[in-house]
Amino acid sequence: MSRICAERMTARIDGELVVFLIGMRINRLWKVHKWLPVARAMPRMIRELSTQREHGFLGVEQWFGNPTLMLQYWRSFEALERYAKNRSAQHLPAWAAFNRAVGSGGDVGIWHETYRVRPGDYECIYNNMPLFGLAKATGAVPASGRFESARGRIGERRAEPPLSPSQ
Repeated sequence: MSRICAERMTARIDGELVVFLIGMRINRLWKVHKWLPVARAMPRMIRELSTQREHGFLGVEQWFGNPTLMLQYWRSFEALERYAKNRSAQHLPAWAAFNRAVGSGGDVGIWHETYRVRPGDYECIYNNMPLFGLAKATGAVPASGRFESARGRIGERRAEPPLSPSQ
């Protein structure tokens, strides 16, 4: 189990940030030959991205169910797009294989959502948590001083003190 940090922490990143949600849904469980190759492709991509940081990948959190969900953090939209189109990377062959094998047959669904976050237009808080999410991807800093309240973390000058649990 990961080490729990009892201190209130937040994450800070300079510049743009891209939040990329991606996953798959098995629509016909009995068609293992259709969905298993799709399920096996993503871990290969994550391994590649985790060892080759020059792609601009910052980190990932994963949840498994149906549908699956991967929450990814990227340095920029351009970095994400460059990786997606890179002929020598894992993604493009996997995407082509999906389209050949599954296409629009409906046996397996894939999805993604991309959010471009401007500098400072995010806030996060972690309390009694191991490193997680954006803090795990970019590094955690104490949520103190101007980072003590949500308004302060999101960069508003008129930062109000946070509510205490007794209020």
